[in-house]
Amino acid sequence: MTGDVFDPEQLSRCISCGFCLPACPTYAMTGDEASSPRGRITLMRALQDGSLPPDDGTLAEQSSFCLGCRACEPVCPAGVEYGSLLEQWRVHQWRGWRRPLVARALMLLVEQRWLLRLSGLLRRAARGRAVTSRLAGPTRAAAPAPAAGPSPGAAPAPAAAPGSAVPGSAAGGPGGAQLMLGCVERGLFPAVSRGAHALAPELAVPTAQGCCGALHAHNGDLAGGERLAERLGEDLPGTIVTTSGGCAAHLASVLGRDRVRELSTWLADRPAGAELRVGGRRARVALQDSCHLRNGLGVFAQPRALLSQVADYVELPSAATCCGAAGTYSLLRPKESRRILDAKLDEIEAAGVDLVVTVNPGCLRQLRTGLRRRRSAVRALHLAELLAQVESA
Repeated sequence: MTGDVFDPEQLSRCISCGFCLPACPTYAMTGDEASSPRGRITLMRALQDGSLPPDDGTLAEQSSFCLGCRACEPVCPAGVEYGSLLEQWRVHQWRGWRRPLVARALMLLVEQRWLLRLSGLLRRAARGRAVTSRLAGPTRAAAPAPAAGPSPGAAPAPAAAPGSAVPGSAAGGPGGAQLMLGCVERGLFPAVSRGAHALAPELAVPTAQGCCGALHAHNGDLAGGERLAERLGEDLPGTIVTTSGGCAAHLASVLGRDRVRELSTWLADRPAGAELRVGGRRARVALQDSCHLRNGLGVFAQPRALLSQVADYVELPSAATCCGAAGTYSLLRPKESRRILDAKLDEIEAAGVDLVVTVNPGCLRQLRTGLRRRRSAVRALHLAELLAQVESA
């Protein structure tokens, strides 16, 4: 028996009802039971009790093929914490040399705090190509447009946890509230953190901060992921405000939800006084959810409400499903990632939107790359970038 790979209580919760199957992107792609959450939990149990040897090929394939999007969790009547089980599975499956080389290299890279700080310094004044050059630009509205309600089936925004900061305040503990810069954003998308700070200037922005550990936790190093999160919590005392949905979910799991706020929840109570217009009309804007933010923390109504204040919000049918980025997934399994992305891009272009907005840097990279590859007229922006452009008009 392997015996100690999974938390027995977590593994025992699954009742094999199958409610998770329609929510799973890889099951939808293949129709294979083994590629569903229920099927993968069956494999986990077989590994745990020794029915399958640790080096079984199906175990290796399915632990890698899973996106880790956690779309199965909100629909599960038994409360299975599938994301946690997947992380435990990869700790076992990807130990040592078995961890993909790309994942190992990225994990080593983001642990170099000096390199993260240098990339932020070098990119501070960088100006990327304007992605809204064909837009007429934001114009001052007579009054903010009424915020649209959440998408059909959306739950109300979760109440603030005891001790959490009030949106827009600098409360949240002895260290106040501070903006997390992020590993990917600092080097690839510096305009995101600049936009976030312009929207919330009350946030402190310490430059001596490292990785939150989400990359490690999702790639078979749970202990390393927890260590990095705890260190970041020491570097950023008080409330941590992040522009990355994936980082928010990981930090909340380690530090507690009262310590962590995703940007849209921080800005939720602030009315916009301008609107984005295209050719004399309000811009049409769609949102791609962050999987971990929506499925792990239940945050999805807030970014929609913010977008509805400044533009005509268009709900994509698959807004709540994964875009194929999934952390390192697009690098480890590019073929499957591209297949998921292509269907998403078809939907975005068919919706007739001007912009698609994300709340996670990985999703931003995935959509921006895909849209540029197609030479699409639709542009991808982070929520912070869009709102900062509107605010500065």
